[in-house]
Amino acid sequence: DVQLQASGGGLVQAGGSLRLSCAASGFTYEDYYAIAWFRQAPGKEREGVSCISSSDNSDPYTWYADSVKGRFTISVDNAKKTVYLQMSSLKPEDTARYYCAAEIARGTCTSYLDGMDWWGQGTQVTVSS
Repeated sequence: DVQLQASGGGLVQAGGSLRLSCAASGFTYEDYYAIAWFRQAPGKEREGVSCISSSDNSDPYTWYADSVKGRFTISVDNAKKTVYLQMSSLKPEDTARYYCAAEIARGTCTSYLDGMDWWGQGTQVTVSS
């Protein structure tokens, strides 16, 4: 089974930065994979934030929601089997519980945002104004 461990959340002031980590086990990054970050704020639906997937080219495919584009950066460290979400210029509306999810499959990660098989436990991000 695939296991995902999300970490790195915390309390930060508006304009600050945080880096979330999603450590994966149970598959190798030599497999085809799609890893995504979602978030859910109280009373709101879960939304996709960013995702990354392996490709036949050297660079993985990445995607960002419009609300975070230019502020968040997703990356992968294959050696550490970890996906990172660098979050900068944080806003109070970024406050949510952030989850990482995975799909072991070929294709762009956006193809799997509606139904990823493996989920981590989430990490809380709180941005104060």
